[in-house]
Amino acid sequence: MEDIIAATDHFVLELFKKKLSGHFLYHNYHHTNRVVKCTKELIGNSEINVKQADLLILAAWFHDTGYTVKYQGHEAESVKIAHSFLESYSMEIEDMETIERCIKATKFGHKPTDLLEEIIQDADTAHFGKDYFGETSELLRSELKLLNIQEYTTEAWIMENIRMLTDKHRFHTDYAVKNWSQAKNINLKELLEKENVIQEKLAREDAKAQLKAHYKNESPDRSIQSVYRITLRNHIKLSDIADTKANILLSVNAIIISLALANMLPELETTNQYLLVPTLVLVCFSVASIILAIMSTRPNVTKGEFTKDEVKKRQVNVLFFGNFHKMPFDQFKWAMLQIMDDQDYIYEALIRDLHSLGIVLNRKYKLLRITYTVFTIGIIISVLSFIIAFLAV
Repeated sequence: MEDIIAATDHFVLELFKKKLSGHFLYHNYHHTNRVVKCTKELIGNSEINVKQADLLILAAWFHDTGYTVKYQGHEAESVKIAHSFLESYSMEIEDMETIERCIKATKFGHKPTDLLEEIIQDADTAHFGKDYFGETSELLRSELKLLNIQEYTTEAWIMENIRMLTDKHRFHTDYAVKNWSQAKNINLKELLEKENVIQEKLAREDAKAQLKAHYKNESPDRSIQSVYRITLRNHIKLSDIADTKANILLSVNAIIISLALANMLPELETTNQYLLVPTLVLVCFSVASIILAIMSTRPNVTKGEFTKDEVKKRQVNVLFFGNFHKMPFDQFKWAMLQIMDDQDYIYEALIRDLHSLGIVLNRKYKLLRITYTVFTIGIIISVLSFIIAFLAV
């Protein structure tokens, strides 16, 4: 019988190598080998005879070979593979039936009818009572996902394992109950601890979501804050645009003046004196445009400090840097705390800030309009002056 067992070991190994999909991360030769070892361990601590022991070992080797054919109902396929292989060894019908019965007993949910079925069932589920339970459990989870059978989240897989260890599984043999139950309970305890951690995390997230929803519902002024934020941002963009336009005018007029002074004035000293007036007109309008552009971007200097009475009477915009840049930190902190304690004061400060920014924008764009007008008129008059000067020569 030892020769048959050795041949079976080799046959199962080659069968898995050739026909078993690589997606079987759990139900493979390594699992089968572990089941055989656990079967031998249980046999060594039971009172079955040698022949029964050999038949059990053969059943353990063949019990998952059906996975090379199909996943669901693999036990029946395992029986067929075992029968096809063992019939060449002229095995007795009774022994063959015992092997086939033990293979079918590995189907989960089957109630064992004798000690042999109890042993092979305990051996097949021995990993529940081993320290490598976590590793094999994750392999089975990945296998189910790769085979498109079912995909579990971490939380769902923990719950499934807890149900398995508490409701669906139990060891049958005295040896397994005595020696593997303690490790099984430890594995179950670890799962329960993981579940508690997840539940606490979910509870915190749920509480956070509820708190966020509560504040959202209890804060009807969120839309008001959004209006302030969007309006202030748009005004700041308009201010940037105004500064850009002023810089363009500064650059253009500076170039015009540079070219006029560098190229035209030397010519005016000799024979081209008739161009003196048009050149001066051009330069004067360019200088005027530069001055106006500088005025539009020139910042206003503020005193940089305020009194407590002004804060209490709400006569100052505490949020504008120009009103506090010269103040000690303690006084500024006191003023900010005064604002934060009064929601109406906060909104009033925002309104004041928005109004002040609007006044600044109005001044900038008014000066820019004048600057563009002066620049346009200057170009037109200068061109006409040059034309008249050329015609008068």
